[in-house]
Amino acid sequence: MTATPTPIAPAWDPVRAGLDRALHALAGLAPDLAAHANRIGQILWSPPRIVIVGRLKAGKSTLVNALIGAPVAETAALEATSIVAVYQDGAPSRAEVVLLDGSRRPLHLSRGHTADLGVDPEQVAYLHRWLPSAAIRDFTLVDTPGLATLTAENEARTRRVLIDGFEQTRTASVDADAAVFLFDSAPRADEISFLKQLGFTPLNTLGVLSRADGFGEGALGQRNPLEHAIAHARVLGDRLADTVMTVMPIAGLLAETSHTGALTEADARALASLTGYGPLEVLDLLDTDTPTVVPAAVRDRILDLVGEYGIIHGRDVAARGAATLNEWLTAHSGIPQLRGVLSQHLGRFAAVHRASRIIRELDQLAFTHPARDQIRGIVDHLRRDPALHTVVLFEHLKSMLEADPRSPVTTELRRLLEHHTPAGQLGLPDSAGPDQVRATAQQKLGWAHTQALSTMTAAEDAALIVLQHTYSTLAAT
Repeated sequence: MTATPTPIAPAWDPVRAGLDRALHALAGLAPDLAAHANRIGQILWSPPRIVIVGRLKAGKSTLVNALIGAPVAETAALEATSIVAVYQDGAPSRAEVVLLDGSRRPLHLSRGHTADLGVDPEQVAYLHRWLPSAAIRDFTLVDTPGLATLTAENEARTRRVLIDGFEQTRTASVDADAAVFLFDSAPRADEISFLKQLGFTPLNTLGVLSRADGFGEGALGQRNPLEHAIAHARVLGDRLADTVMTVMPIAGLLAETSHTGALTEADARALASLTGYGPLEVLDLLDTDTPTVVPAAVRDRILDLVGEYGIIHGRDVAARGAATLNEWLTAHSGIPQLRGVLSQHLGRFAAVHRASRIIRELDQLAFTHPARDQIRGIVDHLRRDPALHTVVLFEHLKSMLEADPRSPVTTELRRLLEHHTPAGQLGLPDSAGPDQVRATAQQKLGWAHTQALSTMTAAEDAALIVLQHTYSTLAAT
């Protein structure tokens, strides 16, 4: 009999294990602390929460639909798109309206979509949706209203849930561990400012250049918009390195259509019927109120499904059937690459961010509880645990990003966190040998000692102590 392979645990499992031990120790100190430990434990063991942020009409709900694999996020209804919505894996499919006072009201669903909220939107903290979806089993999505657009109340509602400290921001339902930041062409200054207030770092913030299939001159221009968007995303990634880990181009419409089962064989046949027509004839089809090639209703449905890019570049593919066309839409949407980043890089640092948040909460508890000395002992033990060293580095990176994002200390902390091998952490190629790793670590250690002689902030003082410890450990490997 072939042995069943042992599942590979996520890289941050030792972190959760260490935190879990700390919570058990906390629960043993006093009955009221057991309640705190249980509440924090629910946060620890639930999937990371990823908040989707961007201006109104940036394509947030379209992206949410594509990631979930079902048309559940409202993309047009004003009342729904002005409410924060939390999407979580769970059966049966259901929804609740969570009010500002923390109370919940069941919400009737009609064919998967929400009906009338049944309450003034100003009284709503957020909408909570459960869907049996393997696609969001590893993370929970938080869709937010548009920023700095439409009304001041719209933006205020996002701030209330994600920034301003209302009780619901501290619950497991809406606390976010990472952000996906959508924009078109380039983000505006007020968007960047708002994003920084959310308390994330570039390591757990992903930039998305939305509507990539219409970028630049669009589908009818001389340059392929997707290729143009890919090149522009690289430029933006370098320009926004202090804010996001990278920028990924996404064709949201292609993603939503290909991942929600909207495309039919009839749609593919209709699109394939346009094969052989020249660009000017296709342009006429898209612009005229009385198209002659296909009925206006059919033309409008195809436009709604695949847009101008899909019509122009997907006609030949459509002749091979809906399944092949759907595969083509998926491949050109950017969603497979986005999923890879969400499940790997962003997921990793979302977990680190959550662990850091839990440690800070334990710190705060130590300031207010009579058992403060025992709680501080638990936290000190956590911070000395080698398994949580990544979390400690992350805490200091956050402090340095606030104090001096351009400091070489900030650069060192970020590189240590981003790379997995000792060589990479020291800025060496992964092929570097042990002797070179030890020698470079020793040089870095000397640099850290020199830097400590003339620091500018308390954050830099503390960070350099951690860097010295890190380099000493790497020099001893």
